[in-house]
Amino acid sequence: LGLALYASSLCAVSGAAFLYHDYCVIGAGPSGLQAAYFLQQAGRDYVVFERSHAPGSFFALYPRHRKLISINKRYTGKSNSEFNLRHDWNSLLSHDRRLLFRRYSRDFFPDADAMVRYLEDFASLLKLQVQYNTAIIHVTLERDRQAWNGHYFLLTDQDRQNYKCSSLLVATGTWVPNVVNFPGSEYVEGYETVSINPEDFAGQTVLILGRGNSAFETAENILGVTNFIHMVSRSRVRLSWATHYVGDLRAINNGLLDTYQLKSLDGLLEGDLEDLAIVKDKKGKLHITLRFYLENRNTSAGIDSVTLPQDELDNFATRAPYDRVIRCLGWKFDFSIYNRSLRMMPGKGNKKKYPQIKPSYESRSTRGLFVLGTASHSVDFRKSAGGFIHGFRYTTRAVHRLLENRHHGVPWPSTVYPITQLTNSIIKRVNEASGLYQMFSILADIILLRENATAFEYLEEYPVGVLAELETQTGRKAPNGLFVVIMEYGRNFSGADKDVFYYNRAVGEAQHAWQSNFLHPVIYYYKRLPTEREMRLRPPDWPLPRPDAVHHIVEDFLTDWTAPNAHILPLRRFLENCLSTDLRNFFAESCFLFAFTRQKLPPFCRQGYVRMQGLVGSEGLRRHAVEAGLLEDYAPTDFSGDRPPDSREGSQDQLLRDQAIPVRPLQHLVNAKDE
Repeated sequence: LGLALYASSLCAVSGAAFLYHDYCVIGAGPSGLQAAYFLQQAGRDYVVFERSHAPGSFFALYPRHRKLISINKRYTGKSNSEFNLRHDWNSLLSHDRRLLFRRYSRDFFPDADAMVRYLEDFASLLKLQVQYNTAIIHVTLERDRQAWNGHYFLLTDQDRQNYKCSSLLVATGTWVPNVVNFPGSEYVEGYETVSINPEDFAGQTVLILGRGNSAFETAENILGVTNFIHMVSRSRVRLSWATHYVGDLRAINNGLLDTYQLKSLDGLLEGDLEDLAIVKDKKGKLHITLRFYLENRNTSAGIDSVTLPQDELDNFATRAPYDRVIRCLGWKFDFSIYNRSLRMMPGKGNKKKYPQIKPSYESRSTRGLFVLGTASHSVDFRKSAGGFIHGFRYTTRAVHRLLENRHHGVPWPSTVYPITQLTNSIIKRVNEASGLYQMFSILADIILLRENATAFEYLEEYPVGVLAELETQTGRKAPNGLFVVIMEYGRNFSGADKDVFYYNRAVGEAQHAWQSNFLHPVIYYYKRLPTEREMRLRPPDWPLPRPDAVHHIVEDFLTDWTAPNAHILPLRRFLENCLSTDLRNFFAESCFLFAFTRQKLPPFCRQGYVRMQGLVGSEGLRRHAVEAGLLEDYAPTDFSGDRPPDSREGSQDQLLRDQAIPVRPLQHLVNAKDE
């Protein structure tokens, strides 16, 4: 029967007309709109399918109690827009300054209705190609050697209209409720339908299944009106400040932890939900028992014939009956619309709610099918922020850049700088880049060295999971080695059982930077591009394989890595050791002396002074250098002609004419500190 239905569906599809687009995006949530923005900016042929009448339909219902847990920090004390995105967890990336979320809400934890308005404006103001009221109900493949990926994607909507696409971007999120089936589960109310009016729970005893933010959000709403609330889940509570994972329990929802630990009747229990059973008595009360007590028994005979745990253990924790049981177990990806030909398979273990994808966000089984947004969180689940707006806005941009290179020959954006700007470039990025900061351990800046290390090419926010494929994925070459700039927490600092507030938890000395606990920059150096085998065999919990050299910039309380001695000087010396060169900046006078006293000039002198660039001697600059102790006071007392003392030619001529400079000042100049 299944084969017959499959064959009939193929016949129906093959006989229908198709509307073609290069790119099809399923879902007009935040990730779908973000992908649409990049496609539109690049001038690509695309369409976004949205089943609802407006974008962001998930936020029209969820969270049920309307309080988002993504922060909206409107003030940082800085005007750098890239830096400010580090603390804006709701805005999507665009060129339009009107589309910053701080213009839609003044609340630190905004209302979900503000997100709905924001997404509607994002789609309309940018004129994105969204086709509303179009529910894609079936997706299959059509083999064709002429297609970009060797096949086309065939989509069918609820009106049996068919579409054909070369690339498919799935941005539907995870919206199917997780349901656990056990005896009596029909008495359980779901988070998606339960009342949000606290008065409906007045004087009741409530059991909540689950231990995520939705469970605690529900408990927080009724905490003040219930007799008591019990919460049961198979895992212990995980606090986001301990795990450094924003998907774990946030402080805004953790009031139940107070009432539990301060002996106010509420409580948390651990147990496998599949082992539970619920029995309803004649008064409508719900009794918790264990599944094995019901085996070989007729539960319809009534509660009096059912053995309850308290019959054998009189202090059984959940022996009191409950008025209501609420399921708050989160959501999972909807696999139902994808034909077997796409081989969309769920992940394993705690990632089974997500589809299997590569670190490039492409399906493991189907080329050209990319998963975006929350559904792509398997790449960094419980590690980084890829399941949330402030994370997947950057991974979506990374996917777009991969597609631009693959299908349109547009290499990954990069900038070439002289090697003398290497230290400055790294310091600038680690102090302001929001993609590195939010997607720590997942996205990294790649610095490709040119021959003889005279220059470098800078690529921003590349997925480190596909570092071995960098040349094919970006269109850039890496024959001379590379640096990888990434942000990391300390190796043993994060975890549900970690005390992140212990005494002396912070590191302040540069020599102990490798022991830094808080988020800090780490620079990996490779003499050659790592191979796929090396990526596969990298140490556990390492984002990258073992490098030829590695440098940690010591953590900073202000996340401001600009201290000359603690941050910049150790970084510069690390880079110099890797490149066997001198990356200091020098005054023109120092370069002039080096030309007579060294066989090889530092890069700054070769690329600046020798080419008539750099700092030109002037009276004001010379006086400043003398006062700072960088130069001896050997100023001439006479200038020939009417040429001013700050003239470049005059300064150089005077240096050549001056025969009265003693040996000691020369030695002092050679050993002068860098600028």
